[in-house]
Amino acid sequence: MAVLLLAATFFAGAVGAANIYKYQDEDGIWHFTDRAPESEVDFEIVFMEREPEPRIRMRQEGPKENPVYIVFNDFWGPAEIELKALDAVNVISEPPLPARFVVPGQAERTLVGLGALDPRRGFQYRLSIASVPGAPIGRPAGDIVLLPPFAAGQRYAVSQGFQGERTHTTPDSEYAIDIAMPVGTPVLAARDGRVMDVEEDFNRGGTDRTKFADKANHVRVLHADGTMALYAHLDLASVNVRPGGRIRAGQQIARSGNTGFSSGPHLHFAVQANVGMQLVSLPFKFRSAEGAPVAPQEMQVLEGLADGR
Repeated sequence: MAVLLLAATFFAGAVGAANIYKYQDEDGIWHFTDRAPESEVDFEIVFMEREPEPRIRMRQEGPKENPVYIVFNDFWGPAEIELKALDAVNVISEPPLPARFVVPGQAERTLVGLGALDPRRGFQYRLSIASVPGAPIGRPAGDIVLLPPFAAGQRYAVSQGFQGERTHTTPDSEYAIDIAMPVGTPVLAARDGRVMDVEEDFNRGGTDRTKFADKANHVRVLHADGTMALYAHLDLASVNVRPGGRIRAGQQIARSGNTGFSSGPHLHFAVQANVGMQLVSLPFKFRSAEGAPVAPQEMQVLEGLADGR
């Protein structure tokens, strides 16, 4: 008997029901669609409550005496996956478990096959899967210098800095910052890269971590050095880029919002990497108008740069 346990860390994105846009065209016909209308017409948004689904999805194939497990990576960039066989009795696997695998974006891979070590006896196990976006980086990148993620001439304060004691207390957010800005502010790419993941269908936020922690609209961008930028708490249906697309520093990617676990309108920004099967945030600096890179500090006012320079 084989028991599958999908009990570990998935990094979720939303799949499934989206918000519905309701509008009336010039002929008086009502339309209901999951895409915002391209023409400038008045519309209503009907919020469709749902739960995020994992970007990493695994299924079992083959006979019950020799099952194989196949994974699909729904990110538009690589992800590392770790499989473990727990409480195994009379089990053999190929490759031996535990094992780690790097699966390219938008790709499906057969990871492992299992069977009875002694075919005359039954076997049992629980299979645990964990995943982290990004290929593993052996040594965190150093001296990361970025553009401020908003337009030239704009000035916004850092409301929570590195190692902020309010919410920046986990490895993935230790070196994140929050930038206080009104809902609808254009958010620009801080660095060239490829759009790895997009979520823009949530329209609510609040301070209940359990309810809202996984419901922040966001864009994840993969950089050439393997690091990833995370732009989070974005406004509903505001993303200007698409998964898999290449973007340039200074390009508008979305509008800021107040979605997910949030106490007020702001942009949560972090540079992250997969280090040892753990998503960690990395310290960084912003280019300044004076020319010298500056590490962002809490209560510091940041200034956008002209023409992305």
